[in-house]
Amino acid sequence: MLDDFMIRAVLAGLGLALAAAPLGCFVVWRRMAYFGDATAHAAILGVALALGFSVSIFSGALVVALIMALTVSTLSGRGFAMDTILGVLAHSALAFGLVGASFLSGVRIDLMAYLFGDILAVMPSDLVVIWGGAALVVGLITWRWSALLTATLNPDLARAEGIDPDREQLVLTLALAITVAVAIKVVGALLITAMLIIPAAAARPFSRSPVSMAGLALVMAAVSVIGGVQASYQLDSPTGPTIVCVAATLFLLSLSTSRLGRHH
Repeated sequence: MLDDFMIRAVLAGLGLALAAAPLGCFVVWRRMAYFGDATAHAAILGVALALGFSVSIFSGALVVALIMALTVSTLSGRGFAMDTILGVLAHSALAFGLVGASFLSGVRIDLMAYLFGDILAVMPSDLVVIWGGAALVVGLITWRWSALLTATLNPDLARAEGIDPDREQLVLTLALAITVAVAIKVVGALLITAMLIIPAAAARPFSRSPVSMAGLALVMAAVSVIGGVQASYQLDSPTGPTIVCVAATLFLLSLSTSRLGRHH
């Protein structure tokens, strides 16, 4: 019988998988990997501010991640090179967050837990936040699925059909900020982007439609979580990184299988 903390870890990981899998497909389709990375790095600054002002970690991470995502979206249309903006903002936010955390007196903060996750320390109250956030992300994506897909594949067609691509970008930005805030306790700020991108990338070679890719990405993410938690228990390795290692292994298997299929 699994210990209670193991069951909570698996449930927390599955909640993250539920949010990250469909959102990760849009991140892959739109080539937004660095965008997700910048948002995730900003969450550390949110954690430091939340601890400094004695508010919930989720609230602090969500607000700062959302501000970062909106800032990047705004600046990207002003003639700045996107990779430059993301590089400056992502690493600046991470640095300010780490420096800010060092000035917190009388507050015990485990930076490793926020950088790489501490899924085994998830409490029942954390599960409510994680699954609540995941439900919100899934609801947002389901509600706007058709418009998001059209705006992603062909912005000009979207405008012709009365869909505002900027509005759909805002929906994705909000969903990304919520996912980052939910995931920071599970896999940490430095590994969140991996859980967004790797399951979606692993699902892509076997998908015949956007819906099938989202569904298969969810399966890949769930297998990564369950396999990662089990492997970390057996190997006594850090759980968040182990989950990502399992996801990366699935991606390599996916890549190899699809190439073999093309040769035959």
